[in-house]
Amino acid sequence: MQELYDYLSNKVLLSPDAKDYLNTITSVKEFKKGRVLIKQDQVVNKIFFVLDGCLRSFIYDRNGKEHTLRFAVKNWWISDFIAIYFQEKSSQIVECIKDSRLIEFDVQNLDKFMLLYPEFGDFHRRNMERHIASLHSRILNQLQLSSREQYELFVEQHPDIEKHALNYHIASYLGITQQSLSRIRAAINN
Repeated sequence: MQELYDYLSNKVLLSPDAKDYLNTITSVKEFKKGRVLIKQDQVVNKIFFVLDGCLRSFIYDRNGKEHTLRFAVKNWWISDFIAIYFQEKSSQIVECIKDSRLIEFDVQNLDKFMLLYPEFGDFHRRNMERHIASLHSRILNQLQLSSREQYELFVEQHPDIEKHALNYHIASYLGITQQSLSRIRAAINN
């Protein structure tokens, strides 16, 4: 848990009581590569904070094609926030693409924690606002940038993910084929 407190220390000041309470509602868990944490059509009641490893969320479209929605590496949060917010079953799948060590939060306990310790609620709200802004930027970039520009921006914004993710994960995130990704990389390296 100290890793979480170290991460939070630059963002929010938690009292010793808040830390003690947080210890009672969380657990550190280790998952192997390939482990699915959230399945499609399940009730979502967990949010994960990444201590080590790499995860991704993705969906299948009507034709069975996979689309990676987001990645999560050290100090990132991941879940199906749409399912949580609208209290509906998951439309996304969240899986470990590397062996991962995570802190698991139960949504109801986290909500109660935010009510008891509003400073964490403020942090969480700002964190979700950054997430929404990031998603909006990604949509705009997909509409306005070439595939090469999108890839270059991806590498700039997420330099460590290429160490963890497979080519088809990255290609599906960018909305291109693996062959296009290979061509883009070849053109950049020439």
